[in-house]
Amino acid sequence: MPIATPEVYNEMLDRAKAGKFAYPAINVTSSQTLHAALRGFAEAESDGIVQISTGGAEFLGGQYSKDMVTGAVALAEYAHIVAEKYPVNIALHTDHCPKDKLDGYVRPLIAISEERVKGGRNPLFQSHMWDGSAETLADNLAIAQELLVRTAAAKIILEVEITPTGGEEDGVTHEINDKLYTTVDDAIRTAEALGLGDKGRYLLAASFGNVHGVYKPGNVVLRPDLLKELNEGVAAKFGRPAGSQPFDFVFHGGSGSTEEEIRTALENGVVKMNIDTDTQYAFTRPVADHMFKNYDGVLKVDGEVGSKKTYDPRTWGKVAEESMAKRVLEACGNLRSTGTKIK
Repeated sequence: MPIATPEVYNEMLDRAKAGKFAYPAINVTSSQTLHAALRGFAEAESDGIVQISTGGAEFLGGQYSKDMVTGAVALAEYAHIVAEKYPVNIALHTDHCPKDKLDGYVRPLIAISEERVKGGRNPLFQSHMWDGSAETLADNLAIAQELLVRTAAAKIILEVEITPTGGEEDGVTHEINDKLYTTVDDAIRTAEALGLGDKGRYLLAASFGNVHGVYKPGNVVLRPDLLKELNEGVAAKFGRPAGSQPFDFVFHGGSGSTEEEIRTALENGVVKMNIDTDTQYAFTRPVADHMFKNYDGVLKVDGEVGSKKTYDPRTWGKVAEESMAKRVLEACGNLRSTGTKIK
């Protein structure tokens, strides 16, 4: 199947919301990690989301120029071609973009999609994230309003993060403290500024104790039940029926989350969960194993010639892809998206 059209992406998110499951959103940094993500989704028979962070885009742009837009566009165009060989629908997304990188990343990418849509084509990316969590909520929402007008017109879904996620992501760092919990007032102000779908669809990364990076279960206090409070508070404020879920939530910083925490988040409106730390490790671990076990073949030890079959990137790259694909398959199971692909 090809990359999801705007209509298919909206259907994917609607199905996830109604079915109480979420799509893993897998960060990729190369054609190989892209294939690993696509393979994992295909094996799980799950549609999914592939995303590129600012750091990932810079890496993809090559270390000579480190151009984020070039890197993101190149991989997106590549994805549009190779995804047709996988029997699932894939949405392309750009991850965390802070204020100082908007003009060098998200705004130019939106402009590319605007031109595509004007020419009768679909947008290059299906969604973009604006991470204003380091700004005041007023400034954050003001920029989100400006972006939402453009994304809605270009048939793109906007993702916004209104309060900080702890830890570090591509150089953006937030302390782990009580500010990691979105309040009902924050949610109401967001709905007042961005609407509830009437001004354009957006995904909401609310904070319920989330932390980016590596941690073990119990080291971070997650409160996914808070998402229910946010939905209830906004529903009451805007006259929505009791039990409705006005927001499409995104789960950030999910590494190390327990099954119960994930299940609670799904019940409360999470439709997308970012997966990066775990898939990075899954990709790298078998490569390290290969290098250690084949040290004398990978390197020209003591003047020998080594073994080309051993240091050929295809040799260790294949096991890296397989390992990462298995972790994506596992994520689909955890998020209950296995077997839910749109036929």
